Amino acid sequence: MILGAGGDANSSTLPVLIVTGLRQEARIAAGPGMTVVCSSSSPRQLREMMTSFDPACVRGIVSFGVAGGLDPELRSGDVVVATEVVTHERRWQAVAAARDGMVSLSGSGRPRVIGGILAGSEDVVLGPAVKAELRARTGAAAVDMESHIAASYAEDNGLPFAAVRVISDPASRSLPALAMDALKPDGKVDIWKVMRGIAINPMAIPALVSAGRDFNRALRSLSGCRSLLLGSGSGGLVGANL
Repeated sequence: MILGAGGDANSSTLPVLIVTGLRQEARIAAGPGMTVVCSSSSPRQLREMMTSFDPACVRGIVSFGVAGGLDPELRSGDVVVATEVVTHERRWQAVAAARDGMVSLSGSGRPRVIGGILAGSEDVVLGPAVKAELRARTGAAAVDMESHIAASYAEDNGLPFAAVRVISDPASRSLPALAMDALKPDGKVDIWKVMRGIAINPMAIPALVSAGRDFNRALRSLSGCRSLLLGSGSGGLVGANL
């Protein structure tokens, strides 16, 4: 899914490409000055979408959405602005001025914002043990499934890159497999599949409730990040930094 841009390739101020994984994230990010891509949490689908996207139509790329926590100090709703993105094979630097500007705006009723490494993953990282191993290997504060693809595309096309990710499931918590299995290709949740899963395994209910609470807290925090995204000058990613 690609939402409309707030500019065109002939304008002096091109839009910024916002890369998301979920429809809820895309809806938060959408608006003037943004072209929003939603991958439905499918790295394969995101790569296909980016292959057909014209890099001359944007002036920078921001990976924007929720993430799994790897740093045990972080809680749901905390914000990680990428210093870099890492995978097994590669690492990409993020725009330093953008990161420093956003971190400086933390506090005063806003969500906690830190600078940190994001790990890119091709698969959902579900449990605390796997998260701990990934944290030990990469030093990353959080993990998501879009930032590494966005960063690679930005590097390949000479575009500035930044990433803003809000912790949904903390490092100590498992993300219920049922929640991810019920995600449709268009990013919507198959409620009937969730209900069937609960009918088969009622013990999944507490984990789903906790995950839902964390996710809603993360989305509220992400909504607050949009004002930081749009800030002017050194205080916003879509200001002078991209």
